[in-house]
Amino acid sequence: MMTKNVGGIDRILRIVIGALLILGYFIGGDGAYSWLYLLGIIPLATGLIGWCPPYAILGINTCKMK
Repeated sequence: MMTKNVGGIDRILRIVIGALLILGYFIGGDGAYSWLYLLGIIPLATGLIGWCPPYAILGINTCKMK
């Protein structure tokens, strides 16, 4: 089940870092490894969704308990 396991500062950092990496792809040069900036889609998506598959596998949860 996809219960939220990313929260707080972790979620904000994922969104910011992911957005910056994607922005770097569009404003950066045409280097040989510029496609690596597109890996920013992963932290951006996990931050927006609030669920991280590796966290689920490892049993990590950064959400506050209610």
